[in-house]
Amino acid sequence: MRKTKYIALFAIGLLILLSACGSNTSTKISLAEVTRSVFYTPMYVALEKNFFEEEGLEVELQTTWGGDTTMTTLLSDGVDIALVGAETSIYVYAQDSKDYAINFAQLTQTDGTFLVAKEPNDDFKWEDVKESNFLGQRVGGMPQMVGEYVLKQHDIDPHKDVNLDQIIDFANIPGAFASGDYDYVQLFEPTASVFEREGTGHIVASFGEESGTVPYTGFMAKQSYMDENKEAVTKFTKAIYKAQQWVQENDPETIAEVVSPFFEDTDVELLASSIERYKNQDSFASDPVLDKEEWEQLKSIMDEAGELPEDVPYEELVNTEFAEEVINN
Repeated sequence: MRKTKYIALFAIGLLILLSACGSNTSTKISLAEVTRSVFYTPMYVALEKNFFEEEGLEVELQTTWGGDTTMTTLLSDGVDIALVGAETSIYVYAQDSKDYAINFAQLTQTDGTFLVAKEPNDDFKWEDVKESNFLGQRVGGMPQMVGEYVLKQHDIDPHKDVNLDQIIDFANIPGAFASGDYDYVQLFEPTASVFEREGTGHIVASFGEESGTVPYTGFMAKQSYMDENKEAVTKFTKAIYKAQQWVQENDPETIAEVVSPFFEDTDVELLASSIERYKNQDSFASDPVLDKEEWEQLKSIMDEAGELPEDVPYEELVNTEFAEEVINN
């Protein structure tokens, strides 16, 4: 009788243990980034500092190289969430997609590229770009559109006043510039600083400083995913907000040490200088809210480049409910 009692108690204890283990099961989220760049430092901080794990999420990151590929991967359910330029959501919406992508958390709020010259120029003026061989970015992508917007602000027609080459794939642009007969190119960090250190190129201007605030890169998911996984999206946004605040509160050297595993071929000192460039021009958003004024600036830049397919209202493609909830709570 006593033996039976002990067995019963053991069974109950085992059930309680199994139940407890089951309640700690993480929610898996597959995440795609459009490229690997120091520009996305807050996201790497969220991963490396275990902010996602603290929210009960298991986030698997993959790099999908380019806006078109990243959006295709998202729409085909290859990933749950994508970090990509907000302009891609407008392109998809304009194609009458039934389950389009919604922007729910902003990560960066300026352009992240720098104008890199093949030759050093301590007295650079924007007019120096005229009649040069300029290696451009993807047609319709944010780097190219912001680049054109800035050039036009300096009375330079990117399609008439420079020899613009846009035939190189996004991932191959740095290598093409290094080996090709180009005078200028737009590059993200840390590539821009690496080129400068190696003498391959020289940073002469910042497109982020020139173009002002714009919702350059953010997290988006399909409407159906957000409807079915509201708790997961909220927790994801909370982890990003934690990381954004942590980046705001820490110095570039400390941040560089944390994100260095994502840039194994780049030394920490160079990473820190790249992060400092972005912090100095307020490239990292301090919270995940994409506001209406930024959305209108995005559409203005797209329209100026002749790439705005239609005037999509802010309320159609931006959902700030998750961001506002995590900030308020």
